[in-house]
Amino acid sequence: MSSEGQKIKFAVIGCGHIGKRHSEMVQRNPESELVALCDSRGKTELGIENFDVPFFTSIEEMLSAVPEIEVVNVCTPNGYHADHSLAALKALKHVVCEKPMALSKAHCEEIIFKALQVSKQVFCVMQNRYSPPSVWIKNLIEDKALGQIYMVQVNCYWNRDERYYKPGNWKGDAKLDGGTLFTQFSHFIDIMYWLFGDITDIKGKFQDFSHKNLTDFEDSGMVHFNFVNGGMGCINYSTSIWNKNLESSLTIIGEKGSVKIGGQYMNEVEYCHIDGYEMPELEASNPANDYGAYKGSAANHHYIIENVVDHLQGRKSISTNALEGLKVVEIIERIYAQRQKEVLKKGK
Repeated sequence: MSSEGQKIKFAVIGCGHIGKRHSEMVQRNPESELVALCDSRGKTELGIENFDVPFFTSIEEMLSAVPEIEVVNVCTPNGYHADHSLAALKALKHVVCEKPMALSKAHCEEIIFKALQVSKQVFCVMQNRYSPPSVWIKNLIEDKALGQIYMVQVNCYWNRDERYYKPGNWKGDAKLDGGTLFTQFSHFIDIMYWLFGDITDIKGKFQDFSHKNLTDFEDSGMVHFNFVNGGMGCINYSTSIWNKNLESSLTIIGEKGSVKIGGQYMNEVEYCHIDGYEMPELEASNPANDYGAYKGSAANHHYIIENVVDHLQGRKSISTNALEGLKVVEIIERIYAQRQKEVLKKGK
């Protein structure tokens, strides 16, 4: 834990779109300081010349050369998250890991074990929790305003085409990307788990409509299940939407009313009709992360850095802890076990 008044020193591994976002948010926070960057590519290729900090192409070299690093932000391709988080923990650094925490529950457990062993924290990036509709719906569920939850539907319909899956890129590669639910939609599985808890009795259908020459995995799925806490739910998702994102939405049918959060990034309350309840006015949501031809989830990364600083200064608890990161990965892993069954069935 840092002494009050001292800036917390961050390093970022992986300087693509999200790594740059992390670096900018660290620099904007008055209680944090960016002290190093690391990527296998060169600074000019990455377009990060404006960050005036030591730059390294080797994680080991960075950790050795800049011992004052306190927190390492892991923003590398998904398949490297476990190795890079473990390298940082072994060097006795706290870790901020972009989603997903890893591509298997076993690797998540390895990270958690190492963190406990060296008494360091692992912060998982699930920034959609900070959007005003998410905060509002969390309070609504915790106050049991909807009564018993009957049904939950999550729809995630995005565009990811050849503008996104470029030749030679890690995206679309089974070992480095992991799949559509890991890279595109883990945030929304996190929101669902955060609100309603674990799922069971998973069944699904999966298709690859328009990505056969772009990715190693499905682009669409329809998955239904029961919640351990009661009620049933489904996730319908696709990245084969033509030209631009359609929506990310959450519909909840409860004993005392119904609610729908929609918009492209689950950032707008579209419907609220609850017995004896008046809808409050919410703050405006932050815009989506803009990557040119396509857009991602809400730009809430400054909240992540604030939470890391607040926790390490002893002021707040972790908003998304490592066990929650593990649960999201484990749920996706169980859904994809159904996908594998479908593949084997078709192969017969």
